[in-house]
Amino acid sequence: MSSVFPGIRPEAYAPHALHSSERMWPETNCYVDLWIEVLSALGVAPEAMLGFTLTQDFEGDQFTFFKVPLEDLETLYDIRVTELAIFDRVERHIETQIGRGRLCLIEMDSFYMPDTQGTAYRTEHGKTTVAINRLDFAGRRIEYFHNGGYFELQGEDFDGLFQLHVTEELPPFLPYTEFAKFPATPRDAGQVRETSRRLLDVHFRRRPAANPIRAFANVFPLQVEAVAERPFGFFHKYAFNTLRQFGANFELAADHLRWLSEGEFSSAAEQAGRISEVAKSVQFQLARAVTRKKFDPLQTALDPAADAWDSMMASLAGRL
Repeated sequence: MSSVFPGIRPEAYAPHALHSSERMWPETNCYVDLWIEVLSALGVAPEAMLGFTLTQDFEGDQFTFFKVPLEDLETLYDIRVTELAIFDRVERHIETQIGRGRLCLIEMDSFYMPDTQGTAYRTEHGKTTVAINRLDFAGRRIEYFHNGGYFELQGEDFDGLFQLHVTEELPPFLPYTEFAKFPATPRDAGQVRETSRRLLDVHFRRRPAANPIRAFANVFPLQVEAVAERPFGFFHKYAFNTLRQFGANFELAADHLRWLSEGEFSSAAEQAGRISEVAKSVQFQLARAVTRKKFDPLQTALDPAADAWDSMMASLAGRL
C-alpha cells in the first residue's frame, strides 16, 4: 500500500507542539490544523506560515475561518496546491495521486470519522477536511491527517465515508478536493524564515482597517440573546465560529511572532496571547449567559481583547 509519508503510523504518531494539550486552543480549525501536521511530517516549520493570522476580520455573523493562503504555501515551501477534478470514484483519484507522491485534501463527513468521537462521530453530519496518506480499498481502510493528529478508519466507517452504500440510481456526492504537489527537496530553513518575515509585512498591510474585535463586541450581547433562544447545541456552533476562531487565530499569531523573533516582536506576541486568553475566558461567560439568560456582563467582556488588538497592531506598525 503506497503512501506519501511512508514513515508515519497512527499508533506511534506524535502531534506537533502547536497541538499540545497544554495550549489554550489545542485545536484551531480543520484546515489549519491539517497543514500544521502535514508540514511537520514534511520536516519544515509550520510556524512560518502563520503570518496570515493578522488578516482575520469580523464578518458580521462570524470571524474569518482562517486558512493559510495557497500562494503562501508555494512561496514558503514550494508546495503547490490546486483543485483536483473529481469525475470518477473519489477513491480511484486518491489512489492515483498517492501513487504519484501527492496528498489529497478532501472534504469529508465527520459522522464516519472515529477521531471525532464525542462531537460528531455517529451523531452529527458535518463537513471537515482531511488529507489521506494511505488508502487500502480492498481492505476498506485509510490513514489520514485530521485536526491535530493522524488517524485510521476502516470497515463500515470506510463505506460511509466513500458512500459505498449509495446505489447507481442515486450517484454519490462528489466532494471538493485539493491536491498538494511537494518539492523534491524541502526548502532551506533559513530561506523559509527569511520569506516568512517578508510575508509578515505583506499580511500586516492586509490587516482589517478597523478593529474586528471591537466590531464584534458591539453586536455580541444581542447575538447571544438570540443564541439563547435556540437549542443548546447551537451554542457550540456559535462559539466555534466566533470566540474560538479569533482566540485560536491569535494564539497562533503569537507563536508566529515569537518564532520569527522573540525579542523584536515580544510586545506584539504578548498582546496576541492576551487576545487569545480573553476569548477563552469569555467562552465560559458565554455558556453561563446562555444558561442563565443574563447578558449584561457581556457588554464589556471583550474590551480587554479589543484593546490588546489595538496595542498589537501599534507595536507591529513600529517594527514593520
